[in-house]
Amino acid sequence: MLEAYRASSVDWKPTPVVALATSADDSQVAAAREDGSLEIWLVSPGSVGWHRQLTIHGDSNSRVSSLVWCRTGSRGSSSGRLFSCSIDGSVSEWDLFDLKQKTVIESIGVAIWQMAVSPYNDKEPKPQKIENGYVDERLDNGIDDDDGEVEDDSESVELHDPSYMEDVCLALGCDDGCVRLYTFSDLEDLVYKKSLPRVSGRILSVTWSPTANMIYSGSSDGFIRCWDALSCCEIYRITIGLGGLGSGPEVCVWSLLALRSGTLVSADSTGSVQFWDSQHGTLLQAYSYHKGDANALAVSPNHNRVFSAGSDGQVILYKLSDETVYGDDKEMKKWVYIRNVRAHTHDVRALTVAVPVSREDSLPDEKVKRVRRRKKPVDFSYGKWAHTGVPMLISAGDDTKLFAYSVQEFTKFSPHDICPAPQRLPFQLVRSGFDQTPLLLVQAPYWLDILSVRTKSGTFASKASGPSGGLAATGLLARVKSKASRKIICSALSSSGELFAYSDQVKPNLFELKRREDAKNLWNVTKKELPQRLSFVHSMVFSADSNRLIMAGHDRKIYVVDVRSSELLHTFTPSREEPSDEISPDEPPITKMFTSSDGQWLAAINCFGDVYVYNLELQRQHWFISRLDGASITAGGFPPLNSNVLVFTTSSNQVYVLDVEAKQLGDWSMRNTFSLPKRFQEFPGEVIGLSFPPSSCSSSVIIYSARAMCIIDFGLPVDREDDMELTNGRDLTLRKLHYTPVNGKLKRSLKAYELDTKQNSRKNFEFFAFRDPLLFVGHLSKNSILVIDKPWMEVVKTLEAAPVHRHIFGT
Repeated sequence: MLEAYRASSVDWKPTPVVALATSADDSQVAAAREDGSLEIWLVSPGSVGWHRQLTIHGDSNSRVSSLVWCRTGSRGSSSGRLFSCSIDGSVSEWDLFDLKQKTVIESIGVAIWQMAVSPYNDKEPKPQKIENGYVDERLDNGIDDDDGEVEDDSESVELHDPSYMEDVCLALGCDDGCVRLYTFSDLEDLVYKKSLPRVSGRILSVTWSPTANMIYSGSSDGFIRCWDALSCCEIYRITIGLGGLGSGPEVCVWSLLALRSGTLVSADSTGSVQFWDSQHGTLLQAYSYHKGDANALAVSPNHNRVFSAGSDGQVILYKLSDETVYGDDKEMKKWVYIRNVRAHTHDVRALTVAVPVSREDSLPDEKVKRVRRRKKPVDFSYGKWAHTGVPMLISAGDDTKLFAYSVQEFTKFSPHDICPAPQRLPFQLVRSGFDQTPLLLVQAPYWLDILSVRTKSGTFASKASGPSGGLAATGLLARVKSKASRKIICSALSSSGELFAYSDQVKPNLFELKRREDAKNLWNVTKKELPQRLSFVHSMVFSADSNRLIMAGHDRKIYVVDVRSSELLHTFTPSREEPSDEISPDEPPITKMFTSSDGQWLAAINCFGDVYVYNLELQRQHWFISRLDGASITAGGFPPLNSNVLVFTTSSNQVYVLDVEAKQLGDWSMRNTFSLPKRFQEFPGEVIGLSFPPSSCSSSVIIYSARAMCIIDFGLPVDREDDMELTNGRDLTLRKLHYTPVNGKLKRSLKAYELDTKQNSRKNFEFFAFRDPLLFVGHLSKNSILVIDKPWMEVVKTLEAAPVHRHIFGT
């Protein structure tokens, strides 16, 4: 029987999301965080496919204020070019191939609050969508309305004649009251073009008209100004407080949105969202449902729904109705308030709209029996509305989380938590040579902790859930801080526990951990030398015998270093073709590496999911594996049972077993990979890690997500005749575990679960669900595991920003 020991004392403190942007092809969402890092998420119709594909560690001293993802011409990539501006006045471009932040405009001397990119110049102009300074092209998907009202199709929306600018133009809203314009085309750098006349107050928001002939700016003096993009003359100005809750210089215009119908939408610091006739600047409607600042705006692809988000944690839907209002010289349809949703506990800072394009899992044809529940869980509704080609709204803010909503059926379904464990800390667990004590490496943003793990039996408090066995206590042996508070990118701990290493954004560093002879419980950390002129690395791993440190450099080469002599033994250059000594490094950076227990094989995985297998004994590349199933690799490793076998999971939650020596899929994968049990195909959340028992006779593996874990035994048959027990896409037994009170009844529930497993002859793919975000699972021994989780409300208490106050009736 497997025993689980839980630890929840790790210092996990994710940082807020300050900006969002969607790629030009709608397949990716970029999220900029307060610590300077940038995350690239793949948009998926299913919860298993929401995958954080890339993380780029930018300048932590330069806070991003706005993101724009610009569409490029035929020479550019389909996703376009990603730019950000910062409060320090600089503009950066994010290289998604080399994983680096490149400064394209040095500080202009004043803060830049927001950016907006002009509509794309194409030979065949398409409808444009401008959303929080981001321009995109999408067409109406023809989906019926969620509340029975008549959908406002493209035929009924008044379109302006397109008069596109020759070059793509970037407008910067600056703190000194100027809007500065920069031009670029394809892969060229930004070139300063001109500035609009300076105004009083700061330019906090800026956007383009759909035809790119006008620029709208919102400022801290309570005005919206309309500018002619060619002559730079002010056409008109709007006093923002006329229809809202306040007026005067204290009103800040935080966001602007220009619609194809000729409507201009504003969100301001009074919590008001106002709709204006963009031709004359007259007020159409004003709504003040936010209980604080209205920070962000977004619009649906067909421009008949507008969303606003604010400092009260609310996301509000406004819809274009059939009612009409009269402007100065024309009739315009009326915008009406529909509903608000509050999924965030803190301020919502950013909104964006994306359209999933990835493969969608097929749904079972047969009808399943429904079980009455007191309250329907949020997760079970996501699969009903999230489909390929159906637009979804994404929100993010100070609570560090990202939520997805149905654009078309916003009022019917609850938001979906995309990342239950944002900025999850990397862990590594080994059994050290020091009295076989388990050692845990914890990689914090600016330091490494080496912890000893001690287990003890006992019961859990009511805040925990999942499999039970006892508590795990951790003791700090050593803490190593990065030099000059530089961000740590990756780290590794040797199997003996005597050596550990990390890399910051400058260079890698190697250390030795020794116990002091004069004190039993005190430890010394000694820095060891590494070869000179090594660039910083994206991934590192020790060989099984702890004698070699293998590092994947930023220069896209793999270095093998002897840790005793500090000698560079070999350098690999990843290649798709036959490797040679003269080949230049042109493959994407390596972000994950795994070594076999016999020291023969190294598996290196790039940021897009390609696998390079190396024979360390012969010192040459053995095999190249292109992306399987079009998905990225999320976790992997070589099991101790057979060092010639490589096991890994993908972002679509497929499990692959490869025969490395034979260069082919293993027998298990040939039989089972594409016909796994339905309960595993709908495993809650994306697989983020796996763990093998430290036994050469065990054929099992534990895979886990932030919500659950699953035990797979490759030596047992896969039972596929189990779909009758699925209800709403989940295993009934898993759901019972998930909602079981955690007191003395939990142990009995687990025993009942084991009995139920035996009665139903289910010996494989056992599931355990967790109420709190799961950070790490690792084997302490063949029959015991360490489970590290953290109650989310404890994480919320550590955030710097205060949560939104909600009045409780009767208090």
